[in-house]
Amino acid sequence: MPIRPGRWFAAVAAAVALVLPLSVGAQEYRFSPVNQYGIKMTAEYWNPIIDYVSEKSGIKIVLKIGRTSAETTAMVLQQEVEFVFSNHLFSPEREKLGWKVTSRRDTPPIFAQIVVPGDSTIRELADLAGQEVAFPGAEALVAYKMTYAELLARKIDVRVVFAGNMDAAIVQAFSGKTRAVGANSQLIEGYAKRESKSYRVLWTSEPLHDLALNVSGKVPARDAAAVTRAFVEMANDPRGREIMVRASKLVGLPENTRFIASDGHEYATYRNFFKTAPLSLQ
Repeated sequence: MPIRPGRWFAAVAAAVALVLPLSVGAQEYRFSPVNQYGIKMTAEYWNPIIDYVSEKSGIKIVLKIGRTSAETTAMVLQQEVEFVFSNHLFSPEREKLGWKVTSRRDTPPIFAQIVVPGDSTIRELADLAGQEVAFPGAEALVAYKMTYAELLARKIDVRVVFAGNMDAAIVQAFSGKTRAVGANSQLIEGYAKRESKSYRVLWTSEPLHDLALNVSGKVPARDAAAVTRAFVEMANDPRGREIMVRASKLVGLPENTRFIASDGHEYATYRNFFKTAPLSLQ
């Protein structure tokens, strides 16, 4: 269901209100995580983290997100932000844009999955032929591109419904508006835990690493290093660790979730996907 303008502006105002400036006149960078959750939960998860990182690095960072995953990714591609939490930048064309992986969220492996509610009469992928299937949006690499590529490879024609983010897509399936959902395993698991829902997996991909923190080539190396260091050292600081535990509980991640340094080599599976993906999913 589309967000009505009044609700959207109220949600954005609430999100922005949570962003605490480091100091007046300080250098400010914008941070955009992909829309894995609704706007309110995205702000509640990320704002305490980036407030901490701003304080520890001495570099002011503010949250900037679009209404949908596609809108947020568009801002990234247009270079409207300087730091990104995403897996949308690993295609050959986008890797030419100068984004650099500096760290990643360290969680158990994630998987692309096609999922139905636990009480669904759908038993196998072939049962989805001609049915509506929800996805977060056209930019969702794990939840849409990888899952839809599997359906195309099996010549299973489904009616695609884009919901805007992962939580909204899951709601579509559990409410009966669609028969299934293309999902990121981490996010469907977290949603089921928060909402006490059961689900059944019809297909799952090979294991993948969680999303990466990327920095724009426009950011001076000193600033990029300071921000990266603050993210990575959160787990070693009692207050930083407490913030991560609270944030992880909020969205259903393991309590020991943390950020670790990365040079991006772990994302070969993502890059390999684009070598064989249909042109429509590039």
